[in-house]
Amino acid sequence: MLIKLKILRIKNGLTLEQLAQQSGLTRSYLSKVERGVSTPSIESALAIAKALGVSVDRLFGHQQADTEPISIMRASEREHNNGEAMTMVAGLHPGKIMRAFVIRPTSRASRGRLMSHHEGEEILYVLKGEMELQIAQKKERLSAGDCAHFDSRIPHKLVSTSAAPSAALVVIASKEDDF
Repeated sequence: MLIKLKILRIKNGLTLEQLAQQSGLTRSYLSKVERGVSTPSIESALAIAKALGVSVDRLFGHQQADTEPISIMRASEREHNNGEAMTMVAGLHPGKIMRAFVIRPTSRASRGRLMSHHEGEEILYVLKGEMELQIAQKKERLSAGDCAHFDSRIPHKLVSTSAAPSAALVVIASKEDDF
């Protein structure tokens, strides 16, 4: 997913240890992300992008001219997700305040995961399956077609609760400099 991470890190003259210190993440975790073993949460992707001084879309390897009034990312042009937990699907223009991702939570991997939090607002629309959204101490069960809108500064996490694969569209909006 973040195939550009190592290239961007090296271009910035940073070691994994330095990037870890600047992003607040561990060296081990960043190494796993660089090798494609781990997929970062939205919060982690934002922290990495900020530490590298790039937009999150650049981190995902997307670049698009800013001269067009519309941005379309066709499925045929996007890298196949290969079962990744998160795929960026919109928000490619610099200067935009929204980014959209398709999240594929699992029950196993997310149960022990720490809760995320980041600047801005978040909209979560369940595309398929059933999920549990935890915001602070409150837990909400969501099914396909359900939508949640919340302040993403409040710690939150998403866990799949169905046997079949689950997916949600997540749109985050924040000031430009937070991306």
